[in-house]
Amino acid sequence: MTDQPAITVDGHAIPLLGFGTWMLEPDDARRMVAEALRIGYRHIDTAWIYRNEAAVGDGVRDAIEAGHVAREDIWLTTKIWVEHFDRDGLLRQAAESRASLGFTPDLLLLHWPRKEPAFAETIGALNEAKDQGLTGAIGLSNFPSAEFREAQALSKAKLVTNQVEYHPYLKLSKLTAAAKELGSSITAWSPLAQGKIADDPTLIGIGEAHGKSAGQVTLRWLIQQNVIAIPRTTKVSRAEESFDIFDFQLSPEEMDRIHALARPDGRMGDWLDKSFRWDEEWA
Repeated sequence: MTDQPAITVDGHAIPLLGFGTWMLEPDDARRMVAEALRIGYRHIDTAWIYRNEAAVGDGVRDAIEAGHVAREDIWLTTKIWVEHFDRDGLLRQAAESRASLGFTPDLLLLHWPRKEPAFAETIGALNEAKDQGLTGAIGLSNFPSAEFREAQALSKAKLVTNQVEYHPYLKLSKLTAAAKELGSSITAWSPLAQGKIADDPTLIGIGEAHGKSAGQVTLRWLIQQNVIAIPRTTKVSRAEESFDIFDFQLSPEEMDRIHALARPDGRMGDWLDKSFRWDEEWA
């Protein structure tokens, strides 16, 4: 798919650096997706609930028509919203998302775990969507490790990633271990901690040693763990900066210093249903 660093899961090569579109208004989503693909990104992430799938598809089409990229070189992800987790609702939304994008997504995720309907129905429907050609691969988003394992046990197809919040202020060792055990991967949303990493003295210091910004150091730290990162921005200059991370390497000592920034209150986007609990990392 691309000569950029990728993680191969179940035969799918997923670029480790992608471009996210959460909270991007349609005009910005179209513009920035096209710009991201021009810059060199080959992985685009959206979701039904973002209300910008059609604009994301337009941006992909703009980049293709401009000659910046071919469709087969793009990894395109979208997500099923929790209100559509019943079988019929999931298949309807999968078809709607494909129509809105104007392309068959390469990956379809369940956006958050939900108690009802039962996992068996939802995972079964997700597999049906794959079998019907509504997506190339399937996966999860925001599933703690116990639910991650349960979902994979119920799934005929490999769940190729679990997209969750991950950045230097959040410890994720149990979930990354579960992904490795299951032959899956982790995708990091809010990889730059909603901009909070920009003023971090540790990250700034490491960046100075490499001639890089704190954000570039953070993204490099993620992809060196084989974690997929999907930063998002409305600024072309920031997207260019985030893409410029393939010409340096963090040392093991630098990686450890960044891991040491994690703290118990590091989570920033906790919308998990109260029926579930995040992995306890600080016991």
